[in-house]
Amino acid sequence: MTFTTKDGLRLHVRTDGPDDAPVTVLLAHCWTADLELWRYQVRDLRAAFGDAVRVLRYDHRGHGRSDATPERDATIDNLARDLSDLIDQQAPTGPIVLGGHSIGGMTIMALAERRPDLFAERVAGVLFVSTSSGRLDRVTLGLPERVRNQIPPMLAMRSRMVSRRRRRSAPAIESTIVRRFLFGSPMRAADHRLAVDSLINTPAESMSGFFHDLMLHDRAGALAALRGTPVHIVVGEQDRLTPLSHHRRLVAQMPWARLTVAPGAGHMLPLERDRVVSDALLGLTRPQVGVLAPGAEDADIAM
Repeated sequence: MTFTTKDGLRLHVRTDGPDDAPVTVLLAHCWTADLELWRYQVRDLRAAFGDAVRVLRYDHRGHGRSDATPERDATIDNLARDLSDLIDQQAPTGPIVLGGHSIGGMTIMALAERRPDLFAERVAGVLFVSTSSGRLDRVTLGLPERVRNQIPPMLAMRSRMVSRRRRRSAPAIESTIVRRFLFGSPMRAADHRLAVDSLINTPAESMSGFFHDLMLHDRAGALAALRGTPVHIVVGEQDRLTPLSHHRRLVAQMPWARLTVAPGAGHMLPLERDRVVSDALLGLTRPQVGVLAPGAEDADIAM
């Protein structure tokens, strides 16, 4: 289905589970990805809890099958406003468990800044995956700063000058960037293809606009709204985009949070370490479901 934002963009939304499920799990993906990032977690949540949970995913503005956004509107604040309105329309009552990967986690922080009342009254758990509360302008990717800063503009220029069809047929640049900067080891070929395809599908305006806003992101103060809310933070040991140090700072800012470090993993944890991310989501969701669905104790969550 589609959801229309306040500034008239149509967002692609997908739900799994009944509309009247007692718990809603809402998942926000990362920059240059789409809702398919969470495919394994949807599988595992439904296997564990059945119709007791409704899983809601969507493509951010300027991503996936959602409408493109002007570069000036490619901001985390707008992502938070979209998420806030989506909750009001699609999950207006009942407990919510929020999961955010990378810019999706930053969107949840911006939502807390915008609507602390929502966290006090309805948010029953938050999963932060490979994200940061700020200082991303200091992350070098192991490259000279001037080189790092040229990667998003280069991808944006390639998006403007080369058709998606041609880039899909010869994705050497996108494939190299995904392999070098997004994944750790091991990496499944299907996950690599998914990440490459979603990168190719991201409009130039989203690459440039969100990169600029990511460099300005600073929402450490918003985390106070999560006090009293169960929080689980998951990071890959080899994450180049949002390094382990950023997650240790999150724990310092939220000392009640649980931290899990995935050895050898990179930035794309919902894909490359699906079991780790699913287990964290199941742990946050289980207390809200109350009683596991029949057979959930023996559910086989595939690696």
